[in-house]
Amino acid sequence: MRYGFAIDTKRCVGCHTCAVQCRYENNIPKETWWNRIMTDGGDHMDLASGQFPNVTMSYLPVACQHCDNPSCVKVCPVGATYKDEETGVVRQDYDKCIGCRMCMAACPYTGVRSFNWDEPKYMIAAEFGDADAVPHQKHVVEKCTMCWHRLARGEEPACIEVCPERARFWGDLDDPNSEVAQLVASREHKQLLPEQGTNPSVYYLL
Repeated sequence: MRYGFAIDTKRCVGCHTCAVQCRYENNIPKETWWNRIMTDGGDHMDLASGQFPNVTMSYLPVACQHCDNPSCVKVCPVGATYKDEETGVVRQDYDKCIGCRMCMAACPYTGVRSFNWDEPKYMIAAEFGDADAVPHQKHVVEKCTMCWHRLARGEEPACIEVCPERARFWGDLDDPNSEVAQLVASREHKQLLPEQGTNPSVYYLL
């Protein structure tokens, strides 16, 4: 089994709903994002490249790529970053993390991990989100968990449920009958930085 995502770049409208729901679901600290919506176009968000009428722009949601060959796992000296053998999800054990940030240095996907320098601070003075989400800690690295607490209950990641354009798909990439595997097999697609040899489990449908 290898859980992964397919994201339809023709459908994604850059609404950030998935990113906001990720924050809510996982009670993510202030100024931290596990899922960011990048603009594939000009030099700034929501800016197209080229000159009118010959312009191009699309959106690229970027989070942990849950690689099949994760470089972060190889460098973690204490096993705090590890790949779940049953699902392929790249996970983190906050209780083991010593805050060395070697995983951040080794990861080729800039910005998908963050480090809590201080006690986590939140947008409002109360905890919110799913009660089963893992609590955040000081001096640890964190990232997208693929909503592991939801997977444990047999549910799909929160970002999949809320996408208004149904641009996000999730499932077992190793199951040829799954929707996500069929989309990857039938559509032109790309992975981020394939030359790094990490084999990301996120496919961008073109």
